[in-house]
Amino acid sequence: MSYDQGSRWASRGAATQVGVDAGLRQYMLRVYNYMAAGLALTGVVAYGAVASGFYQTISGTPLVWLVILAPFAFVLVLSFGIQRLSLSAAQLTFWAFAAVMGLSLASIFLIYTHTSIARVFFITAGTFAGMSLYGYTTQRDLTGMGSFLIMGLWGIIIAGVVNIFLASSALYFATSVIGILIFVGLTAYDTQRIKELYFAGDDDVIAGKKAIMGALALYLDFINLFLLLLRFFGDRRS
Repeated sequence: MSYDQGSRWASRGAATQVGVDAGLRQYMLRVYNYMAAGLALTGVVAYGAVASGFYQTISGTPLVWLVILAPFAFVLVLSFGIQRLSLSAAQLTFWAFAAVMGLSLASIFLIYTHTSIARVFFITAGTFAGMSLYGYTTQRDLTGMGSFLIMGLWGIIIAGVVNIFLASSALYFATSVIGILIFVGLTAYDTQRIKELYFAGDDDVIAGKKAIMGALALYLDFINLFLLLLRFFGDRRS
């Protein structure tokens, strides 16, 4: 009798674990789909802006600064206003951010060859996939590493601002190398953090918003890693 009861509890536990694993995979797939669609939209808008001549038209006007700074505004809206936004509004804001980001990045198609952009994109994708998989599967708590990486991120941002005035090639090189290492680490950290947020057991709306914010974090990791690698491996147009 006790054996039968134990078997029933074991079966229930296994079924519960299977349900949790399936739900987690579905949630993470939703995050990655948002991120991938956002990257695709960014790429299409960036290429289209150059191919149509729109970016070249505004590049010499004050409007280009609006295009460059607009993505920061969308990130702030999502970061600090996500709780007040409906799920549909949050989704629309994310897509608008991805599109505006495309406009702000259009200049890379004027600076670098298309072949080198594609090459660096695939290098970035492989690096990102490997580190995101590590963050998803590792049993190690990456919280401490994440705090250190975020402090390092602020450090290179400040160093980058200072270098606007110093114009030091050595400092530029150092911040680029450190930046690559930081965003490689942040990819693993953010993936683990997104995974852990799933276990809060929120309703569908809150879970949907968390998926959008998770996609935003991974999107930013990918884009920044891509741009930093492009500095080293991108071939400039002659």
